[in-house]
Amino acid sequence: MKNILLVDDEDFFRERLSRAFERRGYATSNASCYEEAMVIIRKEQPGMAVVDLKMPGQNGLLLVKDALSIAPELKIVVLTGYGSIATATDAIRLGAVSSLAKPADIDEILTAFSSDHGVELEDPDEEILAPSLARVEWEHIQRVLTDCDDNISNAAKKLGIHRRTLQRKLYKYAPR
Repeated sequence: MKNILLVDDEDFFRERLSRAFERRGYATSNASCYEEAMVIIRKEQPGMAVVDLKMPGQNGLLLVKDALSIAPELKIVVLTGYGSIATATDAIRLGAVSSLAKPADIDEILTAFSSDHGVELEDPDEEILAPSLARVEWEHIQRVLTDCDDNISNAAKKLGIHRRTLQRKLYKYAPR
């Protein structure tokens, strides 16, 4: 069984990826930050890792660099909600197999791993449904709000919407 490490500070996204990988026959290890990920890499030595770029504390690029220094055979795909050519280039330069924009689904991630010829993929037994547009919007709003230290006015400015509109969206339950 292939072992994959999932590093993301967003619990919902990490758990969703974990379930999707497990349905496809992968053993998963989960970490929410740099420190947890390094402990797992040293202890379990996974063959693959999916790493979020922006996390509290140390970022994903530093994790890529440090992880590959202790486990050079580790295949890493970097995910970011703030995709840019510069960060993708930095991730690849540090040794990541690929860089993808969030929210990436399981098929995109496996395809990114398969671009490296050392990883073989298995066909999925069941089709995984993509999250709804409302769910993607909710997750994006939560990321921006977190980046603004939960300041609604600043988050509304970054999102380009009125503060009251953002407040209304936040009072609704998270979509499924």
